[in-house]
Amino acid sequence: MSGTTLSKMSRAIFVGFLLLQFSFAQQQPEEKTYPPGSPQDLVQQGEKLNLAGKQDEAVALYKQAIEKAPGLFEAHLEMGIALDLKGDYGQARKHLERAVDLATSDTRAQAMRSLAFSYAFEGKAGKAAEYEKQLFDNRVQNADWPRAAEMCNELARIYLESGDADHAYKWYRTGYETASRKSDLSDADKSLWLFRWESAQARVAARKDRAADAQHHIAAAKDALDKVNNPEQAKFYPYVTGYVAFYIGDYKTAIAELQKADQHDPMILALLGEAYENTGDAAQAKDYYRKVLEVNTHNPTNAWARPLAKKKLAAGA
Repeated sequence: MSGTTLSKMSRAIFVGFLLLQFSFAQQQPEEKTYPPGSPQDLVQQGEKLNLAGKQDEAVALYKQAIEKAPGLFEAHLEMGIALDLKGDYGQARKHLERAVDLATSDTRAQAMRSLAFSYAFEGKAGKAAEYEKQLFDNRVQNADWPRAAEMCNELARIYLESGDADHAYKWYRTGYETASRKSDLSDADKSLWLFRWESAQARVAARKDRAADAQHHIAAAKDALDKVNNPEQAKFYPYVTGYVAFYIGDYKTAIAELQKADQHDPMILALLGEAYENTGDAAQAKDYYRKVLEVNTHNPTNAWARPLAKKKLAAGA
C-alpha cells in the first residue's frame, strides 16, 4: 500500500473521529450560561452547591438572587428546596408558595409538587394532598391516564410513609384503576401496573401487621413482574420484599433484600439503618443514616428518610 493511500486513510479516519465526536457533543444537553453575578447565574451556582450538600452556601446565593430579582421563579423554587433539606420547613414553604404564584403553565406542576413534598417532610400528608389532588384532577381532565396514575401513587406513598395506610391504600387503588382507563395499554404495561398495585398492597399489608396478606401480594407481584420482563423494573422487587420484611420484624431478611435494591435511594438506606439498629449493630446503622444525609434530592422518599436520619444521628443511634 502506498504512502499516499495510507495518508488518505489516515485523513478519513481522523475526519470520521471528528464527526463521531461532533455527533456525541450534539447529543449532550448543554447547560445554559448566564452573565456572572446575574440572578440566574446565582441560582445555577446555588443548585450545584445544594446537590453537593452545601445548603447554607446555596441559600446565601438564592438570597442574593431574590434581592436582585424578587420575581424570579427559579430562585424561590430552589430556595424552598434547599430550606427543606436544611429542615427549615416553614420558611421553605413561604418560598415554594411564592414559586407557585410565579409559575407559568409549564412550571406550575413542578412548583406544586415541590410544595407537596415540603409538607411530606413534616409528615403532613393531608396538606400535601391538597396540591397533589389538583395535579391529579388536571391530568384526568386531559385524559392523561398514566401520568394521572403516577400522581396517585406519589400521593399514596406520601400517605404511607406518613403512617396513614388507609389513605395510602385508597390512592394506590385509584392509581391502578386510573392507569387501566388507558384503552390501548399494552400487555407489558398492564403487567407493570399490576406489579405496582400488588407491590403497594404488600407494603400496606406489612404496615398493618398482616404478614400473610403481604406475602400473598409479594407472590402476585413477582408473577406480574415476570410477565413485564423488564430488567429496569426488576430492581424494585428487592425493595418491596425488604420493605415487607422490615415492617413484619424480620430484620435480617430485610437487610439481605434491601442490600440488593437501589443503594442511591434514601428510603432504602434509611430502612437499612433502622434494620441494623434493630439487630443491635449501631455502627452500621449510623453509617447508613450518614449515607442518607449525603442524598440531596427533594422527593417523597427523602422527605421521609432525611428527617429520620437526622433524628437518629442526633439521638446517637
